[in-house]
Amino acid sequence: MIIEDASLDLPRLSTIAHRLILRDGTHQDAAAPYLLEHSMEVYLNGCKTMALTCVPQFLTELILGRLLTEAIIQGTEDVQRLRISRDGKRADITLRNSHGQPEARILPPAFASLTPVKPIFWKPEWIFQLADRFADGMPLHAATWATHSCFLARNEEILFSCEDIGRHNAMDKAIGYALRNGIPLTDCMVYSSGRIPTDMAVKAIRAGIPVLVSKAAPTQEAISLASTYHLTLICSARRDSMRQYTGW
Repeated sequence: MIIEDASLDLPRLSTIAHRLILRDGTHQDAAAPYLLEHSMEVYLNGCKTMALTCVPQFLTELILGRLLTEAIIQGTEDVQRLRISRDGKRADITLRNSHGQPEARILPPAFASLTPVKPIFWKPEWIFQLADRFADGMPLHAATWATHSCFLARNEEILFSCEDIGRHNAMDKAIGYALRNGIPLTDCMVYSSGRIPTDMAVKAIRAGIPVLVSKAAPTQEAISLASTYHLTLICSARRDSMRQYTGW
């Protein structure tokens, strides 16, 4: 796989003035940092396939993760070349053996190509360590309170951390990082700041991630899906407690 994105260093924050209005009726002029939304169009073999709105950081990882979790690719061996323009607004991906028809693979049925994940050994203290690190905050969230965060971890070691406007993007970046760096996702766990409905559980299962952890809550349907596909699902994971729903 050939990747061309080395020139990317795009701004992520902008300072904007606002009026701060207090409950007692007083107000004052102030300024604060805000996220810059970045838009990127993704072309597969010359066909426009998707448009992404994101934080302009780890764009290659975002694309690779999204291609995998949408069942467009099964691994980096399916990607011949990935090129992102200098302004980060266009990504061109050449897929292997797709005969110029990538659109036929874009929208598989909701649970297409899902196979059960293989459970791994994990310790509660590893989760609590992730929760401690999470509680310490992430840079963009500390500045703006406007991002979701995601950790990729193996045992007690955090391999990668990222932030994005949406929880789906952040998780795809973590998955894409593992793909780009040859890290077996079957050995890893992911810790997300976001809620876990079925689409987030599907991302983990499709990537082969055995343990999905979230600071937030799951839906009943996500719990059922995790049980069906042997995904260990742990939510409401805080410094002092967590809730394990599946993967006994």
